[in-house]
Amino acid sequence: MAVKTNCTKAGTKYYRITITVGKDNLGKFIRKDFYGKSKSEAESLRDEYLNNINSGLDINYRDKSLGDLMHTWLFEVVRVASKPATFERYESIYRNYIKSNPVNNDLPSLFNLKIYDIKPIQLQRYYNDLYANNKSSNVIKNLNKFLKTFFNYAYEEGYILKNPCIGKKIVIPRNSEVNEDSEESKEFSIFTEEEIKSFQKSIEKNRIRALFVLALATGLRRGELLGLKWNDIDFDSKELKVQRSVKRVTLINEKEEREGKIIVQLPKTKTSIRTVPIPSSVIPILEKHKIQQNKERLKLGDSYLNNDGYVFTTESGNLIDPRNLLRAYMRALKSGGIMYRKFHNLRHTYATRLFEEDVPLKTVQELLGHSDLSVTSNIYTHVMPAKKSDAAEKLNRLFY
Repeated sequence: MAVKTNCTKAGTKYYRITITVGKDNLGKFIRKDFYGKSKSEAESLRDEYLNNINSGLDINYRDKSLGDLMHTWLFEVVRVASKPATFERYESIYRNYIKSNPVNNDLPSLFNLKIYDIKPIQLQRYYNDLYANNKSSNVIKNLNKFLKTFFNYAYEEGYILKNPCIGKKIVIPRNSEVNEDSEESKEFSIFTEEEIKSFQKSIEKNRIRALFVLALATGLRRGELLGLKWNDIDFDSKELKVQRSVKRVTLINEKEEREGKIIVQLPKTKTSIRTVPIPSSVIPILEKHKIQQNKERLKLGDSYLNNDGYVFTTESGNLIDPRNLLRAYMRALKSGGIMYRKFHNLRHTYATRLFEEDVPLKTVQELLGHSDLSVTSNIYTHVMPAKKSDAAEKLNRLFY
């Protein structure tokens, strides 16, 4: 009678087959063990492994956990190849949704799963669990995009045969109806004309009034406004060039030590580097701001820090911390009795007013610096129905 087992592991009898798959950096043989309930089962596992190695997988593909490989990818690839803000966002997702289960610490996290064995259904169940515990669809969508990028890396490095996030096997959970009072609906709400008047009145004596006015008049992002220099502004042609962005990020080193810092970087995308016209009525406000800044420079003398010609700085010439800008913005809204909206909604208001003035979609895309026309049309679909109705009404004359 054939022997079915030849070893005992953790109190259970198995049939073990051992093979040599190469040598490590020290010249020692690398051996792999395969355990089955019978010799044929162990041989089947061995053959599967060898076939996968021949298909291009790494010899350690069965041993690598998702967490270990992701940490290597994040801190040795992403950190040195990406903008600090991108790495900060990725590291936050890794820390909050991979290293631990944010819904229930008693439940297993994705961190310890063997990457080769991960199936789409495991990710789907995790997403469903997050959603059931009040994590938004947007959070889960960003998590899935993050994992998709990581699994592409794992595939290229030979740890998986296919990306479990690609295809239609995973569905991002969401409500079939969107509540009008939800964050999704508030995100793109714009300021009314009455609110804009109240806002302008509340910032009349504000030291950085010009920044808020410019946000409404040009649609620049917060970081792009803070990154403007005087030589970016052409007062004669009434236009400005967007060439950099200021952002506060958390710098994280390989030891996962964290440090908050204000940095200057290139704008969001290549198309974000652009030229934007300035309304004539805004030019005097900018000129007045420049005069005020020169007074501050003269008052402080050598102690003044703005030697690079930034348009918007603190009174001492430092770059403005984006967090402090938000605080000033919130005070201005409160002073004007205006319902809180994100600073980015100034940009949405600018774009919506352009559409209302029948500015073509392609022109709006270029003014906003969007990378693709579809990005602009997808964001501002809420404007389109009204414009379509206007177009239909113009056909009325054909029927009289």
